[in-house]
Amino acid sequence: MVLSAFQAPGRFYRGNLHTHSTLSDGALDPDEVCRRYRAEGYDFIALTDHFIGMFDYPIADTRPYRTDTFTTLIGAELHSGAMENGDLWHILAVGLPEEFNAPNAPGFLPEEGQETGPQIARRALEAGAFIAIAHPHWSGLTLADARSLDAAHAVEIYNHGCAVGADRGGGGHVLDLLLSEGRDLTVIATDDAHFTEPDHFGGWVMVKAEANDPVLLLAALKRGDFYATQGPEIRDVEMTKAEIIVDCTAVTTVIVQGHGQAAHAVHGTSMTRAAVPLNRFYNSDWLRVTVVDAAGKRAWTNPIRR
Repeated sequence: MVLSAFQAPGRFYRGNLHTHSTLSDGALDPDEVCRRYRAEGYDFIALTDHFIGMFDYPIADTRPYRTDTFTTLIGAELHSGAMENGDLWHILAVGLPEEFNAPNAPGFLPEEGQETGPQIARRALEAGAFIAIAHPHWSGLTLADARSLDAAHAVEIYNHGCAVGADRGGGGHVLDLLLSEGRDLTVIATDDAHFTEPDHFGGWVMVKAEANDPVLLLAALKRGDFYATQGPEIRDVEMTKAEIIVDCTAVTTVIVQGHGQAAHAVHGTSMTRAAVPLNRFYNSDWLRVTVVDAAGKRAWTNPIRR
């Protein structure tokens, strides 16, 4: 068994799916945000400003900043309704139509009677967007919250801005619980860049597509033809009945995680290939792979259903 990202036609394109500009609470104009990501070697970004009334419900038109080698996906960070902790939902929507109807969300506080988070996520999904649960740790997301959001494609397993600014950058715990309940989810790493602190160029996705085209990239995201990373490259993943074989750039650790307490790591020096035995995963119907390099930077595959 192989992950589709490593067998699909095309090549990998580097992109950031969560970014802010002066259209909401970011420090840089949209054109400068796009220029900086392009200068740093990214192939695409999604500018996802906060879709609330205090910013006039922005969905940034980034089409003017596309070039022959750099493209953009249209998106926004959606907000509506209260989570269990009383705070407002944050939901990432990439590939959102520019005519998407705004909720009653005037600010960053929940409003009585407004659309719930799961409802606006479902509406965005039906409008064609790729939906991700944003920064679960930072948000204080509960398992009940996560269960209620049934329209999501993905979970942010790493959010660089939340890691830098709050030491709450992860999402793996919520992800693994949902996977064990049978949810089919993928994992993304993002910046959530505002350029008000060193919150940029720290987490991204590598999307496999036949061209650096918004339509093809969005379709590949929905298929799961990508992996998430802070730097290490995953070249190939293959699973047999006995082991998972991982090819990657030089790392010190390759870990396979599964249901409950199931996990196994292989450690070494400058490893570019590792075989991880699966004897501990007899009770797990899903697996995922994490690789860690000598600097502590990680990359994550999407989950594999068995």
